[in-house]
Amino acid sequence: MDEDGEGRRVRGMGSRLCHDTLRHEILSLVLQPGQLLDETTLAERFAMSRSPVREALIRLAGEDLVVMLPNRSTIVAPIDVQAFPKYVEALDVAQRMNTRLAAELRSEADLQAIAARQAEFEAAVATGDHLAMSGANKAFHMAIAVAGRNPYLAAFYERLLDQGRRMLHLHFDYLERTNDGYLLTDEHRLMLEAIRERDVDRADALAHSHTRQFRDNFLRFMQENHLQAVPLGAGA
Repeated sequence: MDEDGEGRRVRGMGSRLCHDTLRHEILSLVLQPGQLLDETTLAERFAMSRSPVREALIRLAGEDLVVMLPNRSTIVAPIDVQAFPKYVEALDVAQRMNTRLAAELRSEADLQAIAARQAEFEAAVATGDHLAMSGANKAFHMAIAVAGRNPYLAAFYERLLDQGRRMLHLHFDYLERTNDGYLLTDEHRLMLEAIRERDVDRADALAHSHTRQFRDNFLRFMQENHLQAVPLGAGA
């Protein structure tokens, strides 16, 4: 490999490291919504030039995790509480449609994949690691979407799940602090059972209930913390 090629490879590795680290910190709320991300400071932190940092921030902007402002500043994407009802409305439609299709079209291989993702979610719950839990939760629901055989609906659903991971983090925190210990695992098992039995209507009802539980608990979390320092960024 020539020197230019080697330089691009090293820069690409640096950009990936910066992206992956910042993504983890944003999703786990270590970096708070609305927090300024200064390219120079990040370049110093990661011991690299500003160019790979900029590339990492552009990728994060494409994932709706940061917002690049007109003055060339970048902030962690706010959690827009005012838009939450519309978000949940879209999530409910996507969740129900993908789950209905899975119940109708699933194969035995799909069932094995969904069950494996559910086991991984339960293992993540046992660790108490909210980021691992939200990642495993997404994997469970995407296994259902794959079983539904509609890549367009699955892609829309995946984007919504990604956009909601920080809210799900707060949701898990609320359930743990209020001693509601099942943390979605019971509902996941019931959804898997309905899909296994090809019970489309029950799968639909469970998917709807699943979204409603997330909505209600997140809103209770917000009410509980309304007068406390819950940084949600400018969108709040």
